[in-house]
Amino acid sequence: MISVNEYGLGVFEEMLDNSEELQVGISEFENGTTVIDAGVEEEGGFEAGLCVARICMADLADIRLTTFDLGKLVVPAVELSTDYPVLACMASQFAGWRVKVKKYFGMGSGPARALSLNPRELYDKIMYADEADEAVLVLESDALPDEEVTAKIAADCRVEPEDLYIVVVPTASVAGSVQISARGIETGIHKLESLDFDINTIKHGHGIIPISPVVGDDVKCMGSTNDCIIYCGRMYYAVDYGNRDGNEGLAELKEFVKSVPSLNSRDYGKPFYTTFKEAGFDFFKVDAGMFAPAEITVNELNSGKTFTSGRINPEVLLESFGVETV
Repeated sequence: MISVNEYGLGVFEEMLDNSEELQVGISEFENGTTVIDAGVEEEGGFEAGLCVARICMADLADIRLTTFDLGKLVVPAVELSTDYPVLACMASQFAGWRVKVKKYFGMGSGPARALSLNPRELYDKIMYADEADEAVLVLESDALPDEEVTAKIAADCRVEPEDLYIVVVPTASVAGSVQISARGIETGIHKLESLDFDINTIKHGHGIIPISPVVGDDVKCMGSTNDCIIYCGRMYYAVDYGNRDGNEGLAELKEFVKSVPSLNSRDYGKPFYTTFKEAGFDFFKVDAGMFAPAEITVNELNSGKTFTSGRINPEVLLESFGVETV
């Protein structure tokens, strides 16, 4: 059994060893918890963002920088591939833990979730739980936690505070933009799971997603970074769907593929920040179907059939970025 926390800790230690080059800060609290600042008070950057993404995916994916042609301009992008998509994305990367202690709030993702079992029903579905003695968590937040926050996280993970390792990265930062784009494969898997697709049949995943520039505060950057996946994220999955009945199973698979892309959402067609603002900044008023990749391709390994659906929409992404030609 692969331990996602053991794998994630290896990358965390790399960040400690290369903190100066990565432009990140290191703090060790009196209770023993080690915290890396990847963009709150420190600069961070592309390489720090890649490390954060690697931790989120428990270092079970190859993640590298590339470029994406939006027509008017070429922007940086991430290309990622994994042979452990469910373990890397759902057991670790999925931002399923709302960490709230008094006034502090952050979205928790990464290996430590597999110790806290947030959310438990997802771990039951993928039949995974980690038994590591050390916990590694990524917090998407514009503030660093204090000892009270880290003590609560450690207790939820059933580890001692000195065995807790946290990276904090704001949404409105270069590193934040990188690690959010690196959630493309996970976004597609989560959408499939919401459609009642058996995600345990997904054996391999690949994605190419543009990286957003920093466009403003955390809320505006939340919009533009999600738009990278929604309007230009291109995902590829290889699935073992062969235990389904022949053509009937393939027809079922085709319907799943057709239903995944973001263009199926009633809110599709404008930058997410605009949609969010029109909804009074209330997530419950935004169609959850928006949180999906622009394009999905699925190869069924047994039949050799490949299905694709969706399309990229660079125009909306350029609007989201606020690009001006001068």
